[in-house]
This record gives sequence, structure tokens and C-alpha cells, in this order.
Amino acid sequence: MLEHTSTDWAPWYVVPADRKWFTRLVIAGVIIETLESLGLRYPSLDEKALSSLHEARKALEQED
Repeated sequence: MLEHTSTDWAPWYVVPADRKWFTRLVIAGVIIETLESLGLRYPSLDEKALSSLHEARKALEQED
């Protein structure tokens, strides 16, 4: 079943469940590997957008 349903974009993982700490370690490793493979990064902003964000932050900090 796993061979027929696991794909590159939606893989299945077989995780041992007899030791909770090890199960969590394996799952954390899969999550980290997946997030790193996405190549996420912060968007780059021009000066106008940065200025607008700074003004919004100042306004929020001055609220009660």
C-alpha cells in the first residue's frame, strides 16, 4: 500500500512507535528536512515598503 500511495510531493514515512522519544525525534527530523527543502526566505522590500512598516510599528507601539 505504501509503495502505491507514496509520491514525491506527498511521501509516506514509516516511523517506529515503541519509544516515544525516538518517534518524536524521527518526526522532528522529517519536519526539519521538509521545511529546509522548501527554500523559504523572507521577502525583499523596497525602501517605500520598509518605511511604511516602520511607521506602522511606531503607531502600534504608541497604542495603549
